[in-house]
Amino acid sequence: MVSKRCCAIALLGALFSIGSCLVAKAQTSPFSTGAKQQAEALLKQMTLDEKLGQLNESSGLVIPGLATEKPDDLIERGGVGSILWQMDVKEINRLQRIAVEKSRLHIPILFGFDVIHGYRTVFPVPLAMASSWDPSVEEQAQHLAAQDARAAGIEWTFTPMVDIARDARWGRIVEGAGEDPVLGSAMAQAQVRGFQGTKIGPDSVLVCVKHFAGYGAADGGRDYDSSYVPEELLQNVYLKPFHAAVEAGAGGFMSAYMDLNDVPASGNHWLLTDVLRKEWGFQGIVLSDAFAVGSLVTHGYARDGEDAAYKAISAGLNMDMASLTYTHNLLKVVKEGKVSEAYIDQMVLPILEAKYDLGLFNHPYVDELKVDSVLNRPEGLALERKLAGRSMVLLRNEGRVLPLSKGIKKVAVIGPLADAARDVEGGWTVEGLFGNGSKSHPVTVLNGIKNKLASDAQVTLVTGAQPSKVYLGMLDQVTGSKPIPPPTPQETADWIAKAKAAVEDADVVVAVLGEMANMSGEAASRATLDLPGIQEQMLEAVVATGKPVVLVLENGRPLDIGWASEHVPAILEAWYPGTEGGNAVADVLFGDVNPGGKLPVSWPREAGAEPLYYNHNLTHDPEDRPGFKSRYWDIASKPLYPFGYGLSYSTFKFANLRLSKNSMSVSDTNEVSVDVTNTGSVSGDAVAQMYIHQRYGSASRPVRELKGFERIALQPGETKTLKFRLGTDQLHYWNPQSKGWVVEPTEFDVWAGEDSTASLHAEFTTTQ
Repeated sequence: MVSKRCCAIALLGALFSIGSCLVAKAQTSPFSTGAKQQAEALLKQMTLDEKLGQLNESSGLVIPGLATEKPDDLIERGGVGSILWQMDVKEINRLQRIAVEKSRLHIPILFGFDVIHGYRTVFPVPLAMASSWDPSVEEQAQHLAAQDARAAGIEWTFTPMVDIARDARWGRIVEGAGEDPVLGSAMAQAQVRGFQGTKIGPDSVLVCVKHFAGYGAADGGRDYDSSYVPEELLQNVYLKPFHAAVEAGAGGFMSAYMDLNDVPASGNHWLLTDVLRKEWGFQGIVLSDAFAVGSLVTHGYARDGEDAAYKAISAGLNMDMASLTYTHNLLKVVKEGKVSEAYIDQMVLPILEAKYDLGLFNHPYVDELKVDSVLNRPEGLALERKLAGRSMVLLRNEGRVLPLSKGIKKVAVIGPLADAARDVEGGWTVEGLFGNGSKSHPVTVLNGIKNKLASDAQVTLVTGAQPSKVYLGMLDQVTGSKPIPPPTPQETADWIAKAKAAVEDADVVVAVLGEMANMSGEAASRATLDLPGIQEQMLEAVVATGKPVVLVLENGRPLDIGWASEHVPAILEAWYPGTEGGNAVADVLFGDVNPGGKLPVSWPREAGAEPLYYNHNLTHDPEDRPGFKSRYWDIASKPLYPFGYGLSYSTFKFANLRLSKNSMSVSDTNEVSVDVTNTGSVSGDAVAQMYIHQRYGSASRPVRELKGFERIALQPGETKTLKFRLGTDQLHYWNPQSKGWVVEPTEFDVWAGEDSTASLHAEFTTTQ
């Protein structure tokens, strides 16, 4: 199908002509032909009430203020298509039996939950896995998570979150892949493959790609706030990972909470129909975020529940999550002729198709006897440890403090996260939200260090006061967490004295600092990026002793570590590394794993620099001019660490950048080659990154854009030649003047190297 926006434009001045007008690729359904045929046959037997019931996702729990009753009676009447927030396998089977054995047509329930980064075995948070710059990390993790979730009765996961995040203040940056659309697209597709496999089947978990769209651009980094994103920025940046997920066969999408350019995303026809369905050809399920259909009234977009139901369904929203707005109002909307029953059939069809392909009609129940054996597989822990090590980023290693010797006899481990078992896994964990924590055994950094050293080594712990979280957010209400009061001045002095005393007799200090898990995630935006609580004071105190200090960060966003970047010799960004996180951190600290991760975000010097991202446009006073100082008078405007940055215990040389063509037509393809050599003494991983810049055209283009990357392992002295493609998919952009995708006759810069500041350069031209 040719996009309505895709067109050529006339000559602008006498400078150039627009190149090829690119068209959106027609997509096939994520579901099988057989499932469609079965779903269509079932639809013919269904009453209107039963069809509308499939569009309702109900809460499987009674949650005060959110869900007031269990859905038993509604299920028996055929009034529920899906259930969320239910993790007990016995209760899942009980509810499923009502649907399969008591409802008229015996249509099974689709059970969903946010399996973000693991089920029983918790993998690194998504921002960490993106730091691997290795899509197979995401795919492997989510494949195992899918096996666990499916065994426990979950067939639908409300992930991956593919929102572009350019502001570290936004709490949900932890759930995505950072600021870049190319890296984000690769990670999105890897997660779709991991959960669904090559095609949706009885072993798959259906994905729900979220939050469509622009949610990560919230004003001020404040979660839930409105987003104002021009269409060219949406098309060129924010929508790219979503489109990639469609191309990978994603079966589900989730609409976002917020207003996008003054139209709530859950009632936004342009987003849900014009772009998602017509331009991209998506034929799967679109689910609202929790209560978002009912919230259309709160937004001031809908008059009442009936109007909200009408606006959401007519925008293209298949299923209402938990608000019951469809349940209470859609029948009236259809009977009044505002929406036809034939259109309702279109909305119901993919829900039934998913249930057939997932095998729910043949095997609707959880095998309760096999759940524990699947969830407790030792290979899951081994994989988690491996992937966690692959996801860490070495930010600083002055004087080659790292790796540490395993012969060290005295180690002081300080910080509130050093032995915080729940926090090492990060937020959005199944056990953390709805379990008692007894079935997960996270390894803290303290225990990881103890496991690595000899039995006679002395490892001393000083935790420090746990940081206070002043705001009690939504997830804290669910888990029952309470705000932590800040320490008194005397308590602060006592903690610092304890830390200094522990350090005096130590050979090395490992400071494990950052954020408690509930300080990142939903409803957890921050106005500052400081190390919370007394952590900065503890760090400065132990550095003042003159002992070698290694800073290990556990966090869900970049933090203000300006002081540490000048005074702490070694800094390892571990993010929230998961169940085996402590062992994985120790693997890196003691050299059993050579860190190879790279930053998926530009690291700010402080919160006042946000939003901060590398792929910004040029200004009349470019940053690369010799006389450039800063955009701020009080801090440097460039990031503390650039996008794509990360050190290794090895060193690498990039050389011999060459192009297959110095000039090419706008419809042609160029090949970029670069040689990468391990110039260090140990084997290690390099991440080769290729960036381009379009020098001129009918719109200003970013100073640099990532267009290719590859992580490779190299032995000392080994050289590999990497090749990257530059064709229409890499050179095109959505043009605000032509309102379509174009490749223009112009000149391009190409860089290759280890991060977004790479200096190895070449250039080429495109012609009509």
